[in-house]
Amino acid sequence: MSEVNHKSELGFKLKSLLKERSLSMRKLSELTDIDTATISRIINGKRKAKPEHIQQFSKALGVPFSELLTAAGYDIEEKEDKMNSDIHTSVESIQTFLESANLYDKNFSIASVEKKLAIYEELTQSEEGKDTILNRFADKVQKVGSIGPFISHLKEMYEKFRLKNGTPAELTLIGSALIYFILPVDVIPDYTFPIGYLDDAMAVQLVMNLISIK
Repeated sequence: MSEVNHKSELGFKLKSLLKERSLSMRKLSELTDIDTATISRIINGKRKAKPEHIQQFSKALGVPFSELLTAAGYDIEEKEDKMNSDIHTSVESIQTFLESANLYDKNFSIASVEKKLAIYEELTQSEEGKDTILNRFADKVQKVGSIGPFISHLKEMYEKFRLKNGTPAELTLIGSALIYFILPVDVIPDYTFPIGYLDDAMAVQLVMNLISIK
């Protein structure tokens, strides 16, 4: 499908959603903090929506992020398949990719992910952390709207955590990976989907290596 058709598809979808919800472009602008002129150009196929635009549309209109990304012409399947099929991607490759795409201006490292996981290990042992996992995991999976090894491993981890199937140490590690996935404050922003979930995949892999989940 051509880029123009993709733009028209997103524009048509946004028009339909606005009509269904009795919203004007001006109101959508208020809800998303995106100026009305930009929204108009996106809807009329004169400008390609950026991932951050689509993230705001998704929140304001209650539509899955991945659904709007597909309508906008982003090749999610190909990129996500690559990410899911190669969870062992080197940190160097991830950093190179992020820099070349101008999507992230800080160093990506295993240490940065491990630091977050250590913080979340403590949170996992609190009632707040447990509630976060049990009450918000399903919603986050639905928001991502994806399948494959990355999500499958997370679902397995969630079931182990929910059923307390493991030693206290294992459940703490599992919980840290789940919270890393659930919370939006990652080393790489989630809105750069699917690139924004590379660090989540790395966090999952680090925990899997520690608890020997195959």
